[in-house]
Amino acid sequence: MRLQGKVAIITGGGNGIGRETAALFVKEGAKVCVADYDETAGRKTAEELRAISEESAMSVKVDVSSAESVERMVATVLERWGTPDILINNAGITQDSMLTKMSIEQWQRVIDVNLNGVFYCTRFVAPHMVQKGNGKIINTSSIVGVHGNIGQTNYAASKAGVIGMTKSWAKELGHKGINVNAVAPGFIETGMVSKMPEKVLQNLLDKVPLHRLGKPSDIAHAYLYLASDESDYVNGTVLEVNGGLVI
Repeated sequence: MRLQGKVAIITGGGNGIGRETAALFVKEGAKVCVADYDETAGRKTAEELRAISEESAMSVKVDVSSAESVERMVATVLERWGTPDILINNAGITQDSMLTKMSIEQWQRVIDVNLNGVFYCTRFVAPHMVQKGNGKIINTSSIVGVHGNIGQTNYAASKAGVIGMTKSWAKELGHKGINVNAVAPGFIETGMVSKMPEKVLQNLLDKVPLHRLGKPSDIAHAYLYLASDESDYVNGTVLEVNGGLVI
């Protein structure tokens, strides 16, 4: 029970990697706020987790691109469970297009969710962690944020920005007892990746030494390590989980 008694907020917790992480964290003893824009998915995930333990999970609808929505979500967690020990900034979207065809709306929406959303969530959680004197903040970047990718200018920019914020916050908050790290997944078996053309996916698989896509559990276990006491001396790191795609 590596997270016994801990309170965790997981954005995008209703589906995919977030859902897998929420289930793993509950099994490890945490109470989890499943924070998701998809209210139905968030509620369903929380209900399933409460079957494991009645007080193990709750769901809160949140639009991470809205500071007001995030502030309400954090207030709900504070009122019910107190200061979060763990924040997983997992929510993210894609709206892919080549640069010369990308609309301003496509650019702005991805930046609003993937970059501004991470800022808002951390901005409203961090002061409470500072007051408590400890906490773990894990941000979700991407292999695309580290290495770039054709047709994903907006996504790459948002995920590279997440890395910059991670390193800045690690310097700002480390001496206050808060570890800030990022996970940069490769291509994982989620709904987002399933939309990619089969030919493109096969080309990726040919380049991965492990010859498979990642599983949501691969990322969930990376989150678990960074959220646990075992990573207390890990700060400002970007953990790449990509099967060796870029070596």
